[in-house]
Amino acid sequence: MLEANAVGKVGVEVKRAYLAGLIDGDGCIMATIERHSEKKFGFRVRVEVKLTLKEKRLLEEFVREFKMGHVNCNRRDTARATHDWIIRDKSHLALLLEFIKPYSRLKRKQIDIALQILQSIIHIPDDLLKNARLADALSSLNVRSKNRRKNFATMIKIPVSSND
Repeated sequence: MLEANAVGKVGVEVKRAYLAGLIDGDGCIMATIERHSEKKFGFRVRVEVKLTLKEKRLLEEFVREFKMGHVNCNRRDTARATHDWIIRDKSHLALLLEFIKPYSRLKRKQIDIALQILQSIIHIPDDLLKNARLADALSSLNVRSKNRRKNFATMIKIPVSSND
């Protein structure tokens, strides 16, 4: 999926740098804290990468080539329509972020934080709270999220038993 043999190495390196540049400029790496009834502590931290462009065909090529994510249209008005390539699957996100990390210039901190979240395992409430704080840190690095984000680590209230 995101690898190559020696013959294609130069092409792959160019592809990695190109994709990193697109995500640095027109992409967003986000983490949201969501209520989730099927999770042990009632919440989850979800990472998402979104790349927004006018060129729908290019985004559809990425979906086919990398075999991850999907494309959404933001506007029906064709003159001003933009499209999002959205990746939410944890394993796909980890692969993608590792793939572009060496070439990212603007979003290196976001990539590092997102990878920490993706690689963590939630065993105890403190693990969830740590991930939620990482989501807050990631959000603070995204200009648009600072003003629009409504979910924070403080929203997580985990009941503590009197036996603890």
